[in-house]
Amino acid sequence: MGIKRNVLLIAVIAATGGLLFGFDTGVISGALPFLKQHWQLNDESLEWVTTTVLIGAVIGALGSGRLSDMLGRKRMIILNAVIFSAGALGCAFAWNIVILMIMRMVIGIAIGITSYVVPMYIAEISPVRYRGALVTLNQLMITIGILASYIVDYLLSNDADPASWRWMFLAGFVPAIILLIGMFFLPESPRWLASKGHWEEGRAILQKTEDKGLVEQVLEDLKKELAIASQQKNELREILKPWLRPALIITIGIFFFQQFSGVNTIIYYSPIIFQMAGIVSNTDSILPAIIIGAVNVIACFVSVLLLDKVGRRKLYLIGISGMAPSLAMLGCCFYFKEALGPNLPFFAVLSIVCYIIFIAISLAPLGWLLISEIFPLSVRGVGMSIGSLAHWGFNAIIAFTFLKLVNSVGVAATFISYALVCIVGILWGYFYIPETKGKSLEEIEQAWRQGKKPREI
Repeated sequence: MGIKRNVLLIAVIAATGGLLFGFDTGVISGALPFLKQHWQLNDESLEWVTTTVLIGAVIGALGSGRLSDMLGRKRMIILNAVIFSAGALGCAFAWNIVILMIMRMVIGIAIGITSYVVPMYIAEISPVRYRGALVTLNQLMITIGILASYIVDYLLSNDADPASWRWMFLAGFVPAIILLIGMFFLPESPRWLASKGHWEEGRAILQKTEDKGLVEQVLEDLKKELAIASQQKNELREILKPWLRPALIITIGIFFFQQFSGVNTIIYYSPIIFQMAGIVSNTDSILPAIIIGAVNVIACFVSVLLLDKVGRRKLYLIGISGMAPSLAMLGCCFYFKEALGPNLPFFAVLSIVCYIIFIAISLAPLGWLLISEIFPLSVRGVGMSIGSLAHWGFNAIIAFTFLKLVNSVGVAATFISYALVCIVGILWGYFYIPETKGKSLEEIEQAWRQGKKPREI
């Protein structure tokens, strides 16, 4: 029996938040060359424009875990859709660079909240055996959003009009409105409803989404979990207890290796990277980014099919083992820049494509999937908020230091340093990445309580 249509529809509409996440982080890529020309910006200013959205994401991640536990997952996603809409309009009509940065920070707040509340909502409403695929659908939508932003950037770019960036930002208003309208027709998370005492309402939703034979077992497990949670007075103190320490290490560690492999330098700065490789035109520098974005979508779609078959742990180890040589190859391309001559852009695109394939089937979806699985319901909001904070904090560091690294040590050394991070990530992952495939959220909690190590799950 396949995934129920109503469950798939719920996941697709909710994952439009992921599409906005991808669009609003990727759209800056094509806008940067035009912003640089329009307002005569230097590299430091470009880094600030790029990083403000990530600072906003950190703010969004900081306080919204508790809000999602108070208001519910559905209301938080609706609130985010409103923020996304306002941010898109604000960016498009910004009259100076300061206003643009403020509005990008507003969008960042919505991205920071969305980055954990959407996968958490999907995880809590999904049937056990399809949870990996459905949560990873959010990551697929992120990659589609990034690709859509590159295509929009290319179609709206005009080398004769430095203000082309305004239309690029305005395009983000459309998916924000779709998410806002769609969420009004979706149910609340049954697990959140149960946590607030609305058992019958939660049961009714589970009967429509979960496999029929598992509904009563899920409810029984929830009762046990909530009984334990009722004895906990402080969520932050609870999440720091020894039995949950592995989950916390996994949450921070997976985002460290995901971000310090340099993935978002490619997402944010790809046209600038290709201009470093010899492409002069602002518009032409966006074209290779579209190829990379398309490969990203295809590889992520493959990961949706593989996660519940191959498993989380194997995909992590396969992915990061391929990321390291791909980044090293990219570094070598720039090191031998003179020898490669006009062929440099071709080899640079090939190296990046290899890297994107490996990260898109592994660390990119696994970060959000694992943090939606490894925390008990009582601390899931806070746990995913910490994960989101780690993601955006590391992301901001990478975005703010990329051009500085390039200017100080060179393009080649920058990408080779990212490759070295991946090698360390292989060793870390062997000890800390668990196999959560086919296990209910409640079973994963029991494994932590029994003191099992991550690789024993």
